[in-house]
Amino acid sequence: MLTQAIGRLFAVAEAYPQLRATENFQQLQAQLSETEQKIAVSRQVYNDTVLTYTTAIQSFPTNLLASLFGFGPKEYFEAEEAAREAPQVKF
Repeated sequence: MLTQAIGRLFAVAEAYPQLRATENFQQLQAQLSETEQKIAVSRQVYNDTVLTYTTAIQSFPTNLLASLFGFGPKEYFEAEEAAREAPQVKF
């Protein structure tokens, strides 16, 4: 949803050049891009952590403790296909 909202915002900015020229709008664009980048980095960190966890519960001797205490594999975060595509904006 965030990606779609950012796409719509950028499309509006292109339609109204005087809006793009304002300093506040440029700051907003930078903040939104930065937020989207932080989300992508956080997803990667989560998936790396899941990989490390899964490796640990499948390796000896931690696999013995993992099975004893009921630790199981976790799912990777995968964005929906629609979230990966650039948003389509129509006016």
